[in-house]
Amino acid sequence: MHWTWLRFADLGVDNLYDALALRSRVFVLEQGPFLDPDGCDRASWHLLGREAGGILQAYLRVVDPGCKYVEPSIGRVVTAPEVRRRGLGRRLVAEGLARCTAAHPGRAIRISAQARLERFYGDFGFVRTGADYPEDGIAHVQMLRPA
Repeated sequence: MHWTWLRFADLGVDNLYDALALRSRVFVLEQGPFLDPDGCDRASWHLLGREAGGILQAYLRVVDPGCKYVEPSIGRVVTAPEVRRRGLGRRLVAEGLARCTAAHPGRAIRISAQARLERFYGDFGFVRTGADYPEDGIAHVQMLRPA
């Protein structure tokens, strides 16, 4: 997997198109109606994982502190449906955490995780900080990874 780590302004049209297309395949088509562009993409780092042939297979963003939460936050974590169950999601989150920690040293990291993925994120040191809540028709939970 080849990882690319870019600010929004440096993505270029091809990377932006590929990222939005993958996010739409999963967050809009699979999970239901959802307005993906939420105003935080411009205030984020973007991590893109491409296979050897150049196809985007994994993506997440790290939102700057102050855009969504006081802490930096990881979100829009997505892998292509055809490569699931191969450990790529774990590799993506591990890479994202490493990049986030380098960009924001000494900071806690907050996420809004789908409640069904609480254990997955718990494996990376995230702990629940509140009750489940609905977000776009899916149960979510806020989680924090201490600094």
